[in-house]
Amino acid sequence: MFTIGDFARHGRVSVRMLRHYDAIGLLRPAHVDPATGYRHYSAAQLSRLNRVIALKELGFTLQQVRDIVDEKVGTEELRGMLRLRRAELEATVEAVAARLVQVEARLRSIESEGHMPTDDVVIKRVPAVRVAELTATAASFDPQDIGPVITPLYEELFRRLDAVGITPTGPGVAYYEDAPEGGGAISVHAAVQVSAPPRDGDDLRILDLPPIDHAATIVHRGPMDAVVPTAQALAHWIDGNGYRSTGYPREITLECPENRAEWVTELQTPVVQV
Repeated sequence: MFTIGDFARHGRVSVRMLRHYDAIGLLRPAHVDPATGYRHYSAAQLSRLNRVIALKELGFTLQQVRDIVDEKVGTEELRGMLRLRRAELEATVEAVAARLVQVEARLRSIESEGHMPTDDVVIKRVPAVRVAELTATAASFDPQDIGPVITPLYEELFRRLDAVGITPTGPGVAYYEDAPEGGGAISVHAAVQVSAPPRDGDDLRILDLPPIDHAATIVHRGPMDAVVPTAQALAHWIDGNGYRSTGYPREITLECPENRAEWVTELQTPVVQV
């Protein structure tokens, strides 16, 4: 038998935690001295302690942990709980990875201030283009908010185009507007070039995007959640060359392989001379 201190050391937990687990009935001592009240544990109880800690670290509540280790939860229910928790953890990992990409993009912007090449910025006229599109709202123009909105939009857009027999005839065209509700929200338009007649249905909209008489353009290489350095290089060029932007940039998908690091996207910002 181990004293509570020895058992805590062997289990790599705190004495305070063991006392709490005893108080809530999650891990009772094997023996309590009636005279002193000292708790004693057996080596066999390390197995239950390990299960408790593992389940707790998976995010289960202590009540759920007790039900599981006391076998009050059936096998199928336990599988379902574990699958749900796995999905939650995967979502958390994806969210953290997305935030890390944003931090790295901002860091590159800071490190490259004054050094970003702007030789590739071109002023040109962008002709009108017919597109099919779906629209949704993002919380802000931050890539972290745009990405989770525009990706499923494009997936659904291509599904609907396939369902009505319309084949895209050109690249994807993403464009943005301030959302009617304000507060920094953005209307996200996921579009692709088509040659079909215009339509304005609930399931799909086909329209002609107007031309841009003067667009400052630059090519971004890599995933769009790392677009900040390229976009800010374009902003520096616009500001330093006597222009003013008049709206959000369009994003023209020139190359979109499975490897997102190999994406090629042209940013087209409408500008006027000042």
